[in-house]
Amino acid sequence: MLRRTKIVATLGPATDSVESLEAIIKAGVDVVRLNFSHGESEDHIQRANRVREVAGRLGRFVAVLADLQGPKIRIARFSCDKITLNAGDCFALDTRLGTNDGDQSAVGIDHEAVINDTRKGDVLLLDDGRIELLVKSNDGVRIECDVLIGGVLSNNKGINKKGGGLSAKALTDKDKADIKVAAQFDADYVAVSFPRDASDMNEARALLADAGSEAGLIAKIERAELVADNEMLDEVIRVSNGVMVARGDLAVEIGDAELVAIQKHIIQRARALNRVVITATQMMESMITSPMPTRAEVSDVANAVIDGTDAVMLSAETAVGEYPVEVIEAMNRICTGAERSPTTQVSQHRIHESFEKIDESIALSAMYAANHLKGVKAIVSMTETGATPLLMSRIRSKLPIFSFSGQLHTQRRMALYRGVQTIPFNAADVENEAVNRFAIDTLLEKKVVENGDLVILTKGDYVNAQGGTNTMKVLRVGGEIR
Repeated sequence: MLRRTKIVATLGPATDSVESLEAIIKAGVDVVRLNFSHGESEDHIQRANRVREVAGRLGRFVAVLADLQGPKIRIARFSCDKITLNAGDCFALDTRLGTNDGDQSAVGIDHEAVINDTRKGDVLLLDDGRIELLVKSNDGVRIECDVLIGGVLSNNKGINKKGGGLSAKALTDKDKADIKVAAQFDADYVAVSFPRDASDMNEARALLADAGSEAGLIAKIERAELVADNEMLDEVIRVSNGVMVARGDLAVEIGDAELVAIQKHIIQRARALNRVVITATQMMESMITSPMPTRAEVSDVANAVIDGTDAVMLSAETAVGEYPVEVIEAMNRICTGAERSPTTQVSQHRIHESFEKIDESIALSAMYAANHLKGVKAIVSMTETGATPLLMSRIRSKLPIFSFSGQLHTQRRMALYRGVQTIPFNAADVENEAVNRFAIDTLLEKKVVENGDLVILTKGDYVNAQGGTNTMKVLRVGGEIR
């Protein structure tokens, strides 16, 4: 059984060598994430080049995702590196303190969003929500707080506001420079951190275009105010190529109790709007130091798969963890097991809607025919842009979708689409009337089908033309193929 859900792995010291990179790709990695919150530009360029070299040698299409740091708001540093806060203590965030002058009573901060957007009664969350501060006053220079939940607080920890509302711009000067770096190594996807609305994603797309990049844009859903407004969320999804359920900062802002329902909602909306969706953060975190996942982690990954996520993402597990290959193998097992559930193979996606585009009608018709016609073992899409396989992949199915394409950027981008497998195909090498036979022979060679099986194939009148999918055929393997 071919795994349908894709695996995204974050690169770092644990996976920097050619040998370790080759091992995780062989184990099942489909997309690599370059985390621009760490490392220098040259590090990311070298990692991207290594991925391309290793994947090419292995005959795999692996997409490269450049993840921008975004406006991560942090406290400054302590003169003694860390302090311990207890519930009931008084503690302040002070713009007048030097970068390294924090002490038991206060720490520096220089981000205007915290000063401008914080009011008496707000709750500030430090260090991914581990420490909670109740704001008593804000005079525009110093924010006085009472500690609600204490703990150890060290240098440069992040700040969020419960319920959201910190109005920091999504794209920092660093992000704008990093977009040019991503364009330099031809990133397949660029993820934008903390977008506030559709305008942030439009700005990122314009910057990508100016840099000469056609990378797909992934909106990381991290702000409480974004998930509280369904219309705004849908607008962000529509102007993006996909979204990431970034559960770390999102959970800090909305609270753990709300996270599961919000995750399901984001996945559902992304699929309904024909966009890809990645589920991320702490999916297999125990495997940073353990060779086996916990039962809770198994359930977490499996439930995301059952909900219809296109991909599940690993962060520190593969960037700095002790078992990068084992965690990929475990995630592969869990995804494949979850995909055996009947709920992952039944779809009502847009069944009662009308369609405006011919290629959209063909794509969805092909999937419904494949799911309901006995004997179908595979779906084939002859594609230039990957648009038809993307639409197909929104329909739940147990059948693999094979995308025949000659465009390298399309081949790599489709590595993120659920259920889609890419097969290189140069239309110039095959006569138009021989395309169907070529597709069937390729599937036979790969032992995907055998004589008597049915294959559903979609294409345009001219297989090397963009946006021209207008034909669906049901072909019987071993029969007359035209």
